[in-house]
Amino acid sequence: MRILLLLLAATALAQPKPQTHPSNTTESLRGASAVSQTIAWASGTHGTYLRTTDAGRTWLPAQVPDAATLDFRAVAAFSADEAFLMSAGPGGQSRIYHTTDAGKTWQLQFTNTNPKGFFDSMVFWDHTHGIVLGDPIPDQTSKDTGQLKFELLITTDGQTWTPIPPAQLPPAIEGESAFAASNTCLAILTPTQDGDREGQSDREGHDLSRAVSVTEKDGASAPEGNLWFATGGKAARVFHSPDRGQSWQVFDTPILHGPDSAGIFSIAFRDANHGVIAGGDYKHPDQDGPNLAFTNDGGKTWTLSPIRPQAYFSAAAYDRRIRNPKSKNKNQDLDDNQAQARLFLIAPKFIFDFRPPKNPTRISPSKKSAIQFNALSPYPQGGALVVGPKGSIAIIP
Repeated sequence: MRILLLLLAATALAQPKPQTHPSNTTESLRGASAVSQTIAWASGTHGTYLRTTDAGRTWLPAQVPDAATLDFRAVAAFSADEAFLMSAGPGGQSRIYHTTDAGKTWQLQFTNTNPKGFFDSMVFWDHTHGIVLGDPIPDQTSKDTGQLKFELLITTDGQTWTPIPPAQLPPAIEGESAFAASNTCLAILTPTQDGDREGQSDREGHDLSRAVSVTEKDGASAPEGNLWFATGGKAARVFHSPDRGQSWQVFDTPILHGPDSAGIFSIAFRDANHGVIAGGDYKHPDQDGPNLAFTNDGGKTWTLSPIRPQAYFSAAAYDRRIRNPKSKNKNQDLDDNQAQARLFLIAPKFIFDFRPPKNPTRISPSKKSAIQFNALSPYPQGGALVVGPKGSIAIIP
């Protein structure tokens, strides 16, 4: 069934209008991965994934064999042919798949055998180095049998996944968890964000900036050694590792929390110091915060945003193309003093296109539509791919 996506309206006339195309599916989509301006993948319920190779004009949906019961909350793609999928669910419903032939065949790389396990997010530094975050599970290595630790798996070859030893992780608070709402409760820095070969791609659509391999030794000291994840429920905290999980610090935040449905749903960093957290209570999506905060010290402290009214935000991401508009050289990066990084915030019924210090431009469906949004992936050369329920897909230039 062809689902014609609703045309979105931006509140500012000068704002480029989002582009919309048929998604050819009615599945709920929560995973998105923009490889280049022409190649992107999406993923969702009932083992579904989608792929486009023509800048979103045509989306081809398909289903991973024997995965009809799985909900693919994350997709990480590196070309028109290669992608990873992560499903979320209790125990064995949490899995990791990999394809190198555009989905003709899928390799099941990992199945969570812990009945209390539940995967939340998956990100990659490059196509062989990635990490998966899961909800807290009992630490079997601790003398305290009731101690819970978040589950983290890491790959260094793109094939095998190894748990980060629980002894290296701080304990979770009873009732604390992560959210698999948009694959953005886990954040890293890639060579793209470090200014290396930004936005370049080869003729086959490989994002070269993301294909730069970073060794573990380099990752421990380079900016891309940083790793953050955000939590909710009884606590709304940020966990930070500067060395890919070898050591950790944990910081409290002022984001709304308490109920199982509330907390930080999304975390993003544009460099090692500047980041954003967003969330709220998904059962009360119109509740006015505090749902949005920023840091300029790598996540140690967080300042609430003065933007009002707020709402429940399921995802946040910085534009991957940060440039100095005053420079004659359009390829010149902004420094910290000049940076007014474009930021996308995703709420169920609208999108904030935010370019500080100006107020966000609100992009909303027409009042006649029931369309909503879940997740996004920024394009290497600017803009973002946004996905949501019932096959919703929009492209923001």
